[in-house]
Amino acid sequence: MSNTDSTVLGVIFLIRHGDRQGFYQDPTNYNPANTVITPLGLREEFITGDYFRNVYLNESSPSFIKGINNTIADPNQITVVADAAGEGGVIMNSAEALLQGLFPPDSDYSTTLANGTTIEAPLGGYQYIEIESALAENDVSLEGWTSCAPFDTATAEFYQSAEFNQTAQENSDFFNNLPQYLDGRSDVNLENMWNIFDYMNVNFIHNATFQSRLPPTMLAQARTLAAFHEYGVFTSPQLDGIGNIGFRTMLPGIFEGLSSITNSSDPLKIYYNAIAYKSFFTLFRMTGAVDQSPQLTGLVNYAASVAIEVRQPSSGGEPVLRLQFKNGTQDDAQTTFNWFNTTGDITVSAFTNFLAPVAINSTADWCKVCSNTEDRGCGAIAAAASQAAIADRVHQRISPVGAGFLGAGLTLFVALCMLGALFSLRVLTAGKGKRQSRHSQTRSSRSSDVRSLRSAWFAWKCLITSPVSDIIVQLY
Repeated sequence: MSNTDSTVLGVIFLIRHGDRQGFYQDPTNYNPANTVITPLGLREEFITGDYFRNVYLNESSPSFIKGINNTIADPNQITVVADAAGEGGVIMNSAEALLQGLFPPDSDYSTTLANGTTIEAPLGGYQYIEIESALAENDVSLEGWTSCAPFDTATAEFYQSAEFNQTAQENSDFFNNLPQYLDGRSDVNLENMWNIFDYMNVNFIHNATFQSRLPPTMLAQARTLAAFHEYGVFTSPQLDGIGNIGFRTMLPGIFEGLSSITNSSDPLKIYYNAIAYKSFFTLFRMTGAVDQSPQLTGLVNYAASVAIEVRQPSSGGEPVLRLQFKNGTQDDAQTTFNWFNTTGDITVSAFTNFLAPVAINSTADWCKVCSNTEDRGCGAIAAAASQAAIADRVHQRISPVGAGFLGAGLTLFVALCMLGALFSLRVLTAGKGKRQSRHSQTRSSRSSDVRSLRSAWFAWKCLITSPVSDIIVQLY
């Protein structure tokens, strides 16, 4: 299907952050250290945003998004969620820079006050577009692997696999030659390959001395080994495998974005996830794109982007999805890739029906998948479940026979309490008694009130001090 025989209704964006300083991750559980973005990284993101503006917000483009406001951003038309868990503020800053290119300053971004004064937004009409931050403490959507014990176990098993050990042996000369370029690092092995590559890549970009010393093919070999390492960690051959958890937790948000974009009464046009590199591996594996294009098993560049275009065919029918990939600013334009073992676009329902069964739809689901009862909101969920279980035990239903005996006992008990109260009031007497004299009938109302209070207290005390009261509370 070409760009001219369908109309773009909206786009789902997944975009990697820009260039940053060095970034260390524990190879056993991927717990991260902090880092910061660089001016180069901000420029890469801005260029990417400007590219997408020309493709999707330019009315003369065949991929112009139908109905989008392409001058002043309409907050109802764009949703941005940025991973704020792994790499400090790098991903949030990247999203901000990309949005500057997508919706640049506009002098029409202004307001007129009651006194007639027109106020333009700062910096020539800079547009402050809302970005939702996905924090690790309470949001698993963009970093599903963090604090996930089964994921850590799978990672350890990959490191012990025959394929992993064979790759390490085949590249032993490379590892033996590396330390002289790594500033004395001692952890030079395949298990630590991501951190080795990241150190080399960052210094190759920013350190002229390092760049001049490094042999021409060494960085490329390090990148290939890092891609092998990360693809093995962040994918699984089974669709519901734990290695795929990075994209499985993203799916509910993507489904929601698709539902909104395809709903003509919903204004949403752009759903944008700002992420790290990891979930690109998972997306390409789960959708079968790597089966048709093996180059997608590689490590994506800074500012790499996936655009899932939601298109309405000119012939009518159900909207379809098209996979577009641009590997950072090194690529001049997007490339269309096939996926789901087919050629060309697929229907929205085909996409959702295939992936929905393995989506992790809530934090509670994630806690179960990751066997976690403490972190990332799981502690609160576990506590709530425990309280619910206690309440369920307290409110267990009793059998009809038991209910009959209990009802009879309660009736007899309440009747005895009431008899006691009547005796206290002297309405009833035990044995033979004399009628009250006229004098007694004309006692002061105060004495009568005292007896009434005394009898009421007797009846209440009778009820609340009895084990029957506990039964009543449990029943109700």
